[in-house]
Amino acid sequence: MAASAAPEAIFGDDPGYRAAVVDLLGVISYGEISAFERLAEDAKMAPDVEDKLALAQMAAHELTKVAPLHDRVRELGADPFEAMAPFRVALDAFHRHTAPADWLEGMVKAYVGDGLANDFYREIAAFLDPATRDLVVVSMDEDGGHSAFVVDRVRAVIAADHRVGGRLALWGRRLMGEALTQAQRVAVDRDSLTALLTGGVDRPGLDLAALGRMFTRLTERHAERMAELGLDS
Repeated sequence: MAASAAPEAIFGDDPGYRAAVVDLLGVISYGEISAFERLAEDAKMAPDVEDKLALAQMAAHELTKVAPLHDRVRELGADPFEAMAPFRVALDAFHRHTAPADWLEGMVKAYVGDGLANDFYREIAAFLDPATRDLVVVSMDEDGGHSAFVVDRVRAVIAADHRVGGRLALWGRRLMGEALTQAQRVAVDRDSLTALLTGGVDRPGLDLAALGRMFTRLTERHAERMAELGLDS
């Protein structure tokens, strides 16, 4: 029996798959740029120079992830700025609806909201060719060590004033609902991403039950992050 073609060769010859990858890298790229803008704004609300610097460094780190994603889009024969364009309205609306009231809410959003988005993209990465999958996973996993800073700061504030914990727990639950709605909208509104998740002749996919389990995993990971912050989910 002849050996089957390598996954990258099969996927690379599928224009539908290529369109899905371009869409995926486009939404991730614009998400990183949005995170940079948001964290830079949040830094203005920080209570001291140390926290301002930490948030500014977090913002700068988000931008370092964009160039490799854009390089991959170009390798696929697409323009990265055109790839990002379809997602600007949805992502900008999400950030308007979840604008933090203070620097603490901003840090919880960076940790919980961005963490949920990262988990969603890791789930999708399972259906990508090896080169693109590795690029997405590395981009999602690399946080420059900033997660520990956020956890320490939020826990310290809660320890000093337990009333803050209740407010931030409600904020975290709101972020969860908004982020899941956005993730579902992104997956459904773009035909290419829907096809990526549901599979094809040469590609595995998820049925409705598997999609339900995926969103259950996202919910469970959200609860774990809230617990790490010392908050109820």
